[in-house]
Amino acid sequence: MQQPEPVAEPVAEPMPGYGQLLRLGYGSLAAAVRSCDECGWELARTTWAENAHLGWGEVLLCGLGALGWTALRRAAARRLFRPFGEWCNLQPKDAAKMPESAWKLLFYTLSWSYGIYLLFFTDYPFFYDPPSVFYGWKKGMDVPTDIAIAYLLQCSFYGHSIYATVYMDTWRKDSVVMLLHHVVTLTLIAFSYAFRYHNVGILVLFLHDVNDVQLEFTKLNVYFKHRGGVYHRLNDVISNVGCLTFSVSWFWFRLYWFPLKVLYATCHSSLQSVPNIPFYFFFNALLLVLTLMNIYWFLYIVLFVAKVLMGQMQEVNDVREYDVEDSKKTTVAKKKEGGLQLPSALKEGMHLKNGLVKDKRL
Repeated sequence: MQQPEPVAEPVAEPMPGYGQLLRLGYGSLAAAVRSCDECGWELARTTWAENAHLGWGEVLLCGLGALGWTALRRAAARRLFRPFGEWCNLQPKDAAKMPESAWKLLFYTLSWSYGIYLLFFTDYPFFYDPPSVFYGWKKGMDVPTDIAIAYLLQCSFYGHSIYATVYMDTWRKDSVVMLLHHVVTLTLIAFSYAFRYHNVGILVLFLHDVNDVQLEFTKLNVYFKHRGGVYHRLNDVISNVGCLTFSVSWFWFRLYWFPLKVLYATCHSSLQSVPNIPFYFFFNALLLVLTLMNIYWFLYIVLFVAKVLMGQMQEVNDVREYDVEDSKKTTVAKKKEGGLQLPSALKEGMHLKNGLVKDKRL
């Protein structure tokens, strides 16, 4: 009796270059546009009804998780982070910002570590073979439990982050962009889960969380550099090294690996595996918006490095933050010119947010 021949597993594709990404990605997008004669709201509504699988129970669970993250952050700030900052005798401005960075470092370390486990300690081949995220895709397919846990953690946290950016975090120059980032990310997470694009979602989250870990760790060392009225050189060295590694990894993870692994897979490889893949334009548009925001923030990093090289900045700081001292000087100057009274909130060291006073002490 003749034995059946074994089915050969797909060979992992080599990672493309930028030129191949632009050529094949643009070609696939253009071909999809030309072949989509019936694109419009009616097709979108029908596609959603036929392919989206997101229950109200899952939405409620995500909402409860967001409330849980908010309550947990308030409790951690009140009972752990603030008392620790007081015990270390941080400078007032650093003590006010330290709980935010400590909280974010705690979450992103947890989420990125879980992403490492999923991509490198399980059988998922998504990192080394990104096109495989669409192999065997079917509408309404079951989401593996380990990936569903990651989605619940991330979706609920970004729901919390939208509230926290407006009402809890220090207001910065890019806070409006950050708010847009959270909305785009939450939309991507929710819709990718509903359409069962969870495999590519895990890869996207992994490539972004690492930079948040480095950023918050570096900022904490900046805050702890001057404590107890004493300069601590070790924290200064760590913050400088952290700034360097953060700058390099931002480009490597978000502007090199992200487009060449994720955008190539979603723009080109997805159509090779699933020719009529639902909401193709919608997801790729959001991913391109995410790429543009990564480029926007990279300009801040380039600006920071340029200031250091030109000697305009003597130590590591967060170039995204409004300088409270400069705000005071500007306000005092305006007072002298226009005879205006200085708001008492500025005397107490509070931030201005959208023209409204925001207490730095949360």
